[in-house]
Amino acid sequence: MTRARSGKTVLRNRKRLRRLTKGYVMGRHNLYRQAVVTLLRGRVYAFRDRRVRKREFRRLWIIRVSAACRMRGLRYSQLIAGLLKANSELDRKTLADIAVHDPDTFTKIVELAEQNL
Repeated sequence: MTRARSGKTVLRNRKRLRRLTKGYVMGRHNLYRQAVVTLLRGRVYAFRDRRVRKREFRRLWIIRVSAACRMRGLRYSQLIAGLLKANSELDRKTLADIAVHDPDTFTKIVELAEQNL
């Protein structure tokens, strides 16, 4: 009786997996069992870190805005409170961008916040 071999489907799946694990080191990209585990773990990290990235960017924006505020004699919390009272639509991302690229405009924003405190 002839020996049953893995069909096209199994080989196609393994080929797809090897394509997905391209760039992984050592046996993680060409040994099937290791590649499956590594790919699953990598996708778990990717799913988790898409949310972590958002947190880290928000932290970065707050640090930048805070540093720019302190240079102008105001605390970050006071700036945000003043902007809320002024009904400003500026978010932290925009504030950080203005603080880095257009300091004169940021000074005017700080003055607006101080007036509304």
